[in-house]
Amino acid sequence: MTATAARGSHAPPGYERVRRPGVETVARATLTRPVTEALAAGTLYDYAAHHPDARAMHGRGIAYAVPLPDGATRVVVRRSRHGGWLAPLTGEVFLAPTRAPHELEVSLRLAREGIPTPEVVAYSTYEVAPLLRRVDVVTREVPEALDLAAMLERDRDPASVRDAVRVVARLLARMAAAGVRHPDLNVRNVLIARDGNGQREAWLLDVDRVWFDTPKHPRVREANLSRFARSARKLREREGLPVGDGELALLAALAREEEEALP
Repeated sequence: MTATAARGSHAPPGYERVRRPGVETVARATLTRPVTEALAAGTLYDYAAHHPDARAMHGRGIAYAVPLPDGATRVVVRRSRHGGWLAPLTGEVFLAPTRAPHELEVSLRLAREGIPTPEVVAYSTYEVAPLLRRVDVVTREVPEALDLAAMLERDRDPASVRDAVRVVARLLARMAAAGVRHPDLNVRNVLIARDGNGQREAWLLDVDRVWFDTPKHPRVREANLSRFARSARKLREREGLPVGDGELALLAALAREEEEALP
C-alpha cells in the first residue's frame, strides 16, 4: 500500500505527515522511515504489542516499551483511551482529529518552557468510521525511569520520600511559572528519572489534556497541588503509598518557594 510523506501546515517544524488510506501519521522527520516501517504491522500498537522485546507498562490500558525498526530508538507506544465514567462506552474511539495533535503541540511547548516531558516521536490515527478515529502515540522512552507511585513502592525510606517530594515540588513550580494546568495530575503520571548529573528529576506524563493558564497565577499552582494531593491520598488509603499529610504540606511549601525563586 503506497504511503506519501509531506511537510505541511498540519505538522510542526521538524515533523512530517505520512498518509495512506485510512491512516495518518505525524512523525519526527528524522524517524519517519522507522515509524513507517513499524506501521507495516497494521498499527503502531500492533507493532509494539507483538515485538519480541516488548516490555508491558500498565496504566490506563497497556503501553509497550520497544525499539523502533532502526534498532537504536527506544520508544513507548500507547493506544489512547478515554477515562472517566464514559470510558466503557467511548473506549478508544475519538472524534477526529483526536487529542494527539494537541498532545504533540503541548509537549513541544513544555520542552520550550523547560518542563521535562517525554518527546512525542510520532502519532498515528486510524479511521474507524467517518469522523471517528483510533490513535496511537509514540514517545521517546526515558531510560531507567519509574512513575512516582512505583518508585515509592520500591523505596519507602523516609529520606528518599522527602527527596521525591523536593523534585516533584520543582516540577510543580515550573508548571505554575509557565501557567501549565494538568486536569489529571496524579502520582502515576509523574515520572522520576535521573538528569545528566545523576540527580533525580520529575517528568510530566499524559499531557494530552494539559492547557495553559496565566503564568505565575496562584490558581495554577493551587489547582495542580490540589489535584496531585487528592491522588496521593487515594493511593495512600488504597495501596499504602508512603506520602502522609506532612509530606503533602512540605510539597506545597516547597512548590511555592521554588516558584517564587523562578524568574
